[in-house]
Amino acid sequence: MTHVPQIKIPAVYMRGGTSKGVFFRLQDLPEAAQVPGEARDNFLLRVIGSPDPYAKHIDGMGGATSSTSKTVIVAPGTRPGHDVDYLFGQVAIDKPFVDWSGNCGNLSAAIGPYAIANGFIDPARIPDNGTVVVRIWQVNIGKTIVAHVPIADGQVQETGDFELDGVTFPAAEVQLEFMDPAAEEGEGGGAMFPTGNLVDDLEVPGVGMLKATLINAGIPTVFVNAADIGYTGTELQDAINGDPKALAMFETIRAYGAMRMGLIAHVEEAARRQHTPKVAFVAPPAAYTASSGKQVEAGDVDLLVRALSMGKLHHAMMGTAAVAIGTAAAIPGTLVSLAAGGRAHEAVRFGHPSGTLRVGAEARQEDGGWVVTKAVMSRSARVLMEGWVRVPGDAF
Repeated sequence: MTHVPQIKIPAVYMRGGTSKGVFFRLQDLPEAAQVPGEARDNFLLRVIGSPDPYAKHIDGMGGATSSTSKTVIVAPGTRPGHDVDYLFGQVAIDKPFVDWSGNCGNLSAAIGPYAIANGFIDPARIPDNGTVVVRIWQVNIGKTIVAHVPIADGQVQETGDFELDGVTFPAAEVQLEFMDPAAEEGEGGGAMFPTGNLVDDLEVPGVGMLKATLINAGIPTVFVNAADIGYTGTELQDAINGDPKALAMFETIRAYGAMRMGLIAHVEEAARRQHTPKVAFVAPPAAYTASSGKQVEAGDVDLLVRALSMGKLHHAMMGTAAVAIGTAAAIPGTLVSLAAGGRAHEAVRFGHPSGTLRVGAEARQEDGGWVVTKAVMSRSARVLMEGWVRVPGDAF
C-alpha cells in the first residue's frame, strides 16, 4: 500500500482581537496554492480540518467556531503606499468551502505585527522603542487599514496592560484605522446604504415585516431591532445558539437582507455565502451579566448589540461588524443611532456578550449623502505558535 507523506509549510498561529487563525506568507505556500482556486481552498480546508461532520476540528488547526476557523495570506504590498497585501479566508466548519467575500476585522490587528516580524517592513523604519505605522491593503474588500504597532527594544511589543473583553489576558494595544470603510460600486452591494435608505421595511417570510438598516461599511451588515424579534439585546450565546428555531430565523433574515442589499440574486445563494452579510440586533442600554461574569451596567454603554457570524451568535463582536456599528452610529436615523439615543455619535461604547467595546467613526454629509472617512478601534494581537504546519501531500 502506498502512503502519501505529509508536507510542511512555514506558518504562524496568531491571535488578533477576539479571533485567531493560521497565517502564511504567500511565497511559502505550495506552488499550486499560491494562486486563487480549488488547490488553495483544499489546502486551507485541510490545514483547518474542514469539513468536519463532528464540528470539532480535531484533525486540524481550527477551533470549530467562526472565530477560530480562519486563515490569512500575507504578501508584499502591490498597491502604491501600502506595505502588505492581506487576504482573509473564512473556512467553513462542516462544509467544503472557503469564503473569501469579506474581511476579518479582529485578525486585521495581527497583520501589522506579523508584517514587521516576518520581514515585510524595512528595518530602518523600526525604532528601538516607539510605534510603526503599517499600511495594509485588504484584498478581499479592496480597502486600506492602517495599523499602529508598538515596538519595544526593536521588536513588536505583544505584552501589555490593554484589556479587551472577550480575550482572557491583557496584551499590548494595537490601534486600527479602517479607511473609507463604506463599500464602493461593484462587489459588496454598491453604496454604503445599498437601498438608498437609512431604514428599510424588510419582509422576511415566517418572521414578518421588520425595520432594518442595511449598511455596507467594514462588512455588509443587516441590523434589526431586538424587540422586533422577541429579544432584549442582553442575550448570551446559549440563549441563541441552543435554539435551532432562532438560528433558522436569523439565517432567513440574513438571506433576505443579502438579497435586498444586492449581494445575491436569489435567496438560495445565501447558503454559499456564509461570511457575509452579518446579521445583528440592537437595543437601548440595559444592565446584564457578561459571559465572563462581569457586570455591565446600563450607564456603561450607549447601546447593546448582538451579532451572528457563520450561523452562530458571536461570543463578543466581529471587528468588521464593529466598524459597521461605529459607522451606523455616526449617522442619525439608522437603527443603531436610534438605539444609542437618536443622535450622531463620533464614538460609541456598545455592550456585547463578553462585555463592552468602543469604536469611533468620522462621518459627514456630502452631496446629499453620507460619507465616512474612517473608523477607529483598538485591539491586541499575539503570536501563539510559529514553525510549520503539516498536511498530507494529496490534500490539495
